[in-house]
Amino acid sequence: MTAGRLIVWRHGRTEWNLQDKIQGQADIPLDEVGIGQARAAAARLAALAPTRLFSSDLQRAAATAGELALLTGLKIEYDKALREIDVDDWAGLTQAELAARNPEAAARIKANEPQRRGTAGETVDEVATRFAAALHRISTQGTAEDTIVIATHGMAARVGICHFLGIPTPHYPAFGGLSNCNWVSLLPNRTTGWRIEEWNAGSLPEPVMSDDPQR
Repeated sequence: MTAGRLIVWRHGRTEWNLQDKIQGQADIPLDEVGIGQARAAAARLAALAPTRLFSSDLQRAAATAGELALLTGLKIEYDKALREIDVDDWAGLTQAELAARNPEAAARIKANEPQRRGTAGETVDEVATRFAAALHRISTQGTAEDTIVIATHGMAARVGICHFLGIPTPHYPAFGGLSNCNWVSLLPNRTTGWRIEEWNAGSLPEPVMSDDPQR
């Protein structure tokens, strides 16, 4: 069976987001703005009557999911496969500091070329594969009546969704980053696979009025 909708939800703001620091799997909490963002977004997502709630076990995602759990009574199901990309010893660096310390790596990232994050972290393809496998596992646990919310992280969500949808790695940059506490809504296709209903959304999905028979 397949869930009826997946909502992949980025966590609220952290102090490191504000400071442009690379977070990776460093366990950084939400700041006061991030807590407010999570509460506001949770109130909107609760209107979709979610039936299951998954989260990365890192506290910024878990706290974001917690706001929705308070409103819906859902139990949070934690999954380490939903963590952000592992950046190893790059965690805590600003983008400018990374460029100064390792200009070749920074240039490869900017050019969308393969580059392991940190000394022993993950590549984009590795995190995309990990996250997509989690999406597949979660989606197949549901039924057509289920709306499943997944609280997670920006980079992992963006590339993981692309991989889940079968989008080739060179095209990942065409999909912009997710704002804090915004989400991606995915719906099953009529035949097979999934499609994007909304990307980087902060409001509830609305019905699509279209002449396209494949909608």
